[in-house]
Amino acid sequence: MSDKPKIFLTRELPPQTMELLQNQSVLTMNQEDRYLTKAEIMEGIRGVDGLLCLLTDSIDDEILAANPALKVVANFAVGFNNIDIEAATARNIAVTNTPGVLTETTADMAFALLLDVARRVAEGDRFVRTRAWEGWGPLQFLGADVSHATLGLIGLGRIGKSMIPRAQGFSMNVLYWNRTRLTPDEEASLRVTYCELDELLQQSDFVSLHVAQNAETRHLLGAREFSLMKPEALLVNTARGPIVDEKAMVTALESGQIAGAGLDVYEQEPLLEPELYEMDNVVVAPHLGSGTIGTRTKMGNMAAENCLAACRGQRPPNLVNPQVYD
Repeated sequence: MSDKPKIFLTRELPPQTMELLQNQSVLTMNQEDRYLTKAEIMEGIRGVDGLLCLLTDSIDDEILAANPALKVVANFAVGFNNIDIEAATARNIAVTNTPGVLTETTADMAFALLLDVARRVAEGDRFVRTRAWEGWGPLQFLGADVSHATLGLIGLGRIGKSMIPRAQGFSMNVLYWNRTRLTPDEEASLRVTYCELDELLQQSDFVSLHVAQNAETRHLLGAREFSLMKPEALLVNTARGPIVDEKAMVTALESGQIAGAGLDVYEQEPLLEPELYEMDNVVVAPHLGSGTIGTRTKMGNMAAENCLAACRGQRPPNLVNPQVYD
């Protein structure tokens, strides 16, 4: 009889991670490239030591109750709002995440969206593919200058801070709003200026979101906030969809309150507000923030190591609820 821990995986991960899990655990998994239903997850975790799940899996108390012996829920994500942390802690189940490894990759994606929506790259690409393009024209697909523009960062955690050197590479003026303000020395070192949120929205040519999703940040940007923004302003969201009131954003885009948006996340993901599918001034990406081979492999390996450690009775490195081990 194997003494390897038993792990249930909700969806296939990168090859290196799969090899790690197959070598060090008795692995059962979802064999199809699709989301599992709640009932399927409950069935899958019966009799296992650990659950390795994705941000798209909603893990509530009813699921956790399906296996009273479950030791860990290892999330393949930095965020963990998909897991009922309070319920897991009450059941003495460790919850882990994958912080740090996707910082640079997600900042790259945010800046790519900023450039794309500013210079109308995706819109131009679609136009060329229709074979309607008849050559260069002086007024064709005119976009917004990025160099020397003002970037407002809402949230200054790891990813928000990583946006700063990217912006400064384009000689942008960087404003920020964060729940906790930096010290004057830190602001001087990073060459950023603190603004209250309303002032940041009023002054910024580009607004990029980098806050965590929680009760306080849900609909942080709504109709009132969009009304404060410049009509030529562009919004970038690679954080979480519910931070933006998507209906209010659509109204702001339709009315010209803001000029455009580059989006990688959505309020009812994978569904979008219907109007967004047709808007030429919006770039819509399918949640690609961490989507590089290197980053997803690092995330997978971290999630696997977290899961294996907790299954073996060890304190996992990236623990969300330390009370379980107190």
